[in-house]
Amino acid sequence: MTVRGQFGKYVSQNILGMVGISLYILADTFFISLAEGADGITALNLVLPLYSLIYAIGAMIGVGSAIRFKILKAKGEKSAEMYFSNAIMFALFISVVFMISGWIFPEQLIRALGGDEIIVKVGTPYTRIFMLFAPFFMWNHICNAFVRNDGAPSVAMTATVVSSLFNIVMDYVLMFPLGLGMVGAALATAISPIIGILICCVHFFSKKSTICLHWGVPSVKKMLQSCQLGISAFVGEISSGVTTIIFNMLILSIAGNIGVAAYGVVANTSLVAISVFNGVSQGAQPLISEYYGRGEKDAVKRLLRMGVVTSLVLALIIVGTVWCFAGNIVAIFNSEQDVVLAAYGIRGIRLYFIGFLFAGINILGTGFFSAVEDAKMAFFTSILRGFVAIILSAVFMAKLFGMTGVWLAFPVAELITFLATMIALRQINRKILT
Repeated sequence: MTVRGQFGKYVSQNILGMVGISLYILADTFFISLAEGADGITALNLVLPLYSLIYAIGAMIGVGSAIRFKILKAKGEKSAEMYFSNAIMFALFISVVFMISGWIFPEQLIRALGGDEIIVKVGTPYTRIFMLFAPFFMWNHICNAFVRNDGAPSVAMTATVVSSLFNIVMDYVLMFPLGLGMVGAALATAISPIIGILICCVHFFSKKSTICLHWGVPSVKKMLQSCQLGISAFVGEISSGVTTIIFNMLILSIAGNIGVAAYGVVANTSLVAISVFNGVSQGAQPLISEYYGRGEKDAVKRLLRMGVVTSLVLALIIVGTVWCFAGNIVAIFNSEQDVVLAAYGIRGIRLYFIGFLFAGINILGTGFFSAVEDAKMAFFTSILRGFVAIILSAVFMAKLFGMTGVWLAFPVAELITFLATMIALRQINRKILT
């Protein structure tokens, strides 16, 4: 298969898989809006950073370990097969912290994230349940990353899509026919990664698999090596949580709970767009790592160019669609037909989504740096995008322009990161690809 054909196969299947993940978050938002109204959306949005943190750690361990596995395997090194077991064991150790915190301190966590007593009451059962299932969220990400990097993107895509559809169906069944409300939403979300893991096992037990479990003392050195390459994935995932916390605090002071509910609609919708670009980045990454490990620089350059063009085309489609159908999108999640929420949401989603004209290249760039073992540049661009630029932009723009400034903070931050990413790509092209 040609490089172009491989790119099309891996990227298209990864986009479908990543969109599947975002859709079940949207399904949560939609069903919760029907069951609990604006308070439910606010509660979901306030605890989303906790979910993002769990998911981000799983991404860092999974993507980083899978990249090491792919590069070392391309070089023919035996140590490659140790990275899967190492990732599984470290994810379990870290998950214990979330499980204990979620069981004992859910109310305190929600209050710390800005929830009042009403939001604490609504959000506590949801928080307690999904944090108890932290190991499965992390293991699912690890299994998916390794299956994808082991030459089975179709299995990885199937695992993600099927688990997402399971979540959506069970959301409805548990919340409405069974009347479990937020508890039902949490259970559906918590069980879905187990479905994904089971489907990944189809590849693990197949003759095509080169992934093995080696039980023994986990290696801190291998984990640190993996995390170096997985840091961009971590920051990419955690940045949504950090952004949510900052935006929630700013919006609470400007527009109260209804403003946070509107931002919940905007932020959760944006996850679909982010998932598309994550699909491009994660789809290209195994191929870039493989060709880089073989020393085939021309193929690496071609993959980067195809990634950039694909990201730009998708960005134009996404932004254009949102601008045309902003009212329809917001109305889906506004079950109470709140005119204030609608006004905030329509203006917000249009301004916020301008940032995706730049975000696709930024996400692709950080993934590319990790794939070619440039951990320093991956870390720099990830930190700039996920923390520095977005926090400074949000605080500064909110102070100057209120809610309009909050919505514009994301485009401004992505533009700043885009300029830095383009400079970094030119430098790395001169350094290792010439």
